[in-house]
Amino acid sequence: MTDILAELQNRRDVARLGGGQKRIDAQHAKGKLTARERIELLLDEGSFEEFDMFKSHRCTEFGMQDQQIPGDGVVTGWGTINGRMVYVFSQDFTVFGGSLSETHAEKICKIMDMAMQNGAPVIGLNDSGGARIQEGVASLAGYADVFQRNIMASGVVPQISVIMGPCAGGAVYSPAMTDFIFMVRDSSYMFVTGPDVVKTVTNEQVTAEELGGASTHTKKSSVADGAFENDVEALAEVRRLVDFLPLNNREKPPVRPFFDEVDRVEESLDTLIPDNPNTPYDMKELIHKIADEGDFFEIQEDYAKNILTGFIRMEGQTVGVVANQPMVLAGCLDIDSSRKAARFVRFCDAFEIPILTLVDVPGFLPGTSQEYNGVIKHGAKLLFAYGEATVPKVTVITRKAYGGAYDVMASKHLRGDFNYAWPTAEIAVMGAKGAVEILYRNELGDPDKIAARTKDYEDRFANPFVAAEKGFIDEVIQPHSTRRRVSRAFASLRNKKLTNPWKKHDNIPL
Repeated sequence: MTDILAELQNRRDVARLGGGQKRIDAQHAKGKLTARERIELLLDEGSFEEFDMFKSHRCTEFGMQDQQIPGDGVVTGWGTINGRMVYVFSQDFTVFGGSLSETHAEKICKIMDMAMQNGAPVIGLNDSGGARIQEGVASLAGYADVFQRNIMASGVVPQISVIMGPCAGGAVYSPAMTDFIFMVRDSSYMFVTGPDVVKTVTNEQVTAEELGGASTHTKKSSVADGAFENDVEALAEVRRLVDFLPLNNREKPPVRPFFDEVDRVEESLDTLIPDNPNTPYDMKELIHKIADEGDFFEIQEDYAKNILTGFIRMEGQTVGVVANQPMVLAGCLDIDSSRKAARFVRFCDAFEIPILTLVDVPGFLPGTSQEYNGVIKHGAKLLFAYGEATVPKVTVITRKAYGGAYDVMASKHLRGDFNYAWPTAEIAVMGAKGAVEILYRNELGDPDKIAARTKDYEDRFANPFVAAEKGFIDEVIQPHSTRRRVSRAFASLRNKKLTNPWKKHDNIPL
């Protein structure tokens, strides 16, 4: 018996070493942790239960039969994050460069199937050179099997991808179908075709970092939702995100203890809106001041900064926030911000996370670039997402809500549950200057008359009361009481039941 136990321990020791100490040292030299070290940091101490530790590839081509490494380049299993179950796979770059083989894919598919069956999130730690060339089409089949599970799991359990090394070719499409993608600066990259292929085909000279690094995907492409300085910070932030999310689409998000007064008054909010309606202010200040303990987990912070998306808690309960940011493009909606917010709203709706919308929007960004690139279709995505959502929706209009953008930003007409406005809100078809120039075109030569007309228009429409009189605004509230009013609104909506007509699925304007 002792011999068998010793053999088991010996086999485990070999499996835990992956590609060997020399390759582990090389991984550390690049500032990267190993697959197992990453899992240890991500999960609660001692909670990891591993599957398929001894599984190895079946390939006999190109001398592969002589290179059998237990685990085959990916560590899979389940554990807990702050006591809540998650499934995880972590690719091991020390074993064949983390390349995906048929058996490597089988290991990932197994835990994804279990996550779906048992209703728990899947977290993928990606660090792979791509498909294992020696296995040919079997490797590609493995990728497709993983893709199919990503699709089936979408909207059923949260899926989080962390890119902690290379992720190229077909490998990028699995993370692309997950709910959140995070990257590590200077050590991770994603692209469909690498710099060498790009140079051969298009003659463009580009580095891997420029082509698919964290900066590219968080600022330009919107592929990634966030980037962190190193592996440790990335894993700590993933733990923080998981705390906001439900385990699956049949459970409510977790309720955390909170140490903040629900009826906390923020007098400073009464002076947040500048006297000049064209002067910007920071909408993040409002988000921090109404959130429990001022905690805001922002999503896609570096992309389309004219709109803010992320998670806060109110009375310990998760709330998704979408807010126009007057500091950037005056808070206008455009193609990028519409896509960013639409995806976030749909995630919240899929997982029963209530949505708070903070509105200060002068309209859609004008220009040929926007029109040529389809702002109509992209703006419709956000409109569609809000109209489709059945979760509790609370909207606060702080300043401008003009034209079609007023409708799009979770208005009463898109089944908003509570639609509040501050006294500083201006709800109108357009700004006073533009409206007067259209209505009184024949008086444009007389500045005094135009000034008088503009003041008259502002007095009549640059306030929330016309909309309130028609019932489109439920209440005009004091800015300092926003936290209390919004908290109470969400509390009253906890048992909301609303269903859309039966359909196989909708046809959102992609």
